[in-house]
Amino acid sequence: MAAPGAPGTEILVEGKWGAGPGAPCPPLAGPPPSQLLEEEAHAHPGLASLLRALSPALDSSGLSAPLARQLEQVGKELLLWRAAWLRWEALHRLLREALLEEGAVSPTPQDRKFLETLEQRLLLGELSHVLELSRSVAGDRPPLLGLHIPDLLQLQPPSQDLAALEQRLPQEVEERLRRKVLALLSYYQPESDSAGEAARRAMLWTLAEGLAAEQQHLQVAWDRHRELTGLLERQRATYPQVLLRCLDLLRRLAEEHRLGAQAQLDQLNTHYLEAKCNAMFLKIRLEELSILVDTYLPETVPAHRAIRAGLQDAVQQQEQELAAARELLDTYESLGPEFEGLVQEYGWLCGQVENKRWALQELSHGCH
Repeated sequence: MAAPGAPGTEILVEGKWGAGPGAPCPPLAGPPPSQLLEEEAHAHPGLASLLRALSPALDSSGLSAPLARQLEQVGKELLLWRAAWLRWEALHRLLREALLEEGAVSPTPQDRKFLETLEQRLLLGELSHVLELSRSVAGDRPPLLGLHIPDLLQLQPPSQDLAALEQRLPQEVEERLRRKVLALLSYYQPESDSAGEAARRAMLWTLAEGLAAEQQHLQVAWDRHRELTGLLERQRATYPQVLLRCLDLLRRLAEEHRLGAQAQLDQLNTHYLEAKCNAMFLKIRLEELSILVDTYLPETVPAHRAIRAGLQDAVQQQEQELAAARELLDTYESLGPEFEGLVQEYGWLCGQVENKRWALQELSHGCH
């Protein structure tokens, strides 16, 4: 904002806030160019022919020449509006900062009057801006709180206070802007703090060029970033399709070659495993024979044969005795249960006889 009487005072009082009522908008940009993949061109030949026919009338962004010119003109106007808005927004914030800083100390009566007049003008400008916005949005409806711009003009400070504000405000703004610029110079060129006042003023002339060069460098870096981002997005869209084609190719190779030769490969593996098992059995038999050869020397073979013959005779004799016992047992079983009672009685009598014999022996020993 500016002081009353200064350039742009009428605009500020009416609430238009310089060239633009809103925050700065990003630059306009056209739609991205259309790009068809090879598969899409083959799948939609009519669309590919249409794009080839339209390509002479379109630019790289996909816009026609008149529309591209209109877009360029609108972009230039937007830059002008944004520059004007930034200029007045910076001035408004500078004045708000001055009110906060000066209000934090104990000002003199003259300074207090100046600050009150400045704050009142700022509030009137902001209210005018709000009324303008509500009127543009509401249309024919009553304005906000029933207020109009002339109602706000009646709340302006007295004329002598406005005259004092007009006289003092430019010097205040100039001084604060000078301090801001010097602080900016100290930030970008710290070595300027040790220089003299004349040298620092000379550095201020080159500060704008340095900032413009740095801004240009940042713009180039940002353009490169957007270009790389677009390339990355295109690659992200292309890579899945390439991977799908590779997977389809691998599937067809597996079906045609790998699965087709699988039966023959399984047969060869079976023959190989069979031969390997036979070789393993032969190796086990060889190890067994090696152990036998190491165990049974030529000198020990006759002794082992004699031992074996003796063992075989003993086994044969035990088998004959076992056969005789079984035959006798079968004979006893064939006599029936009556014979079992006789056998038990015979066993009891044998026991009694044995007891009597033992008693006679004991008596004969006692008599001697």
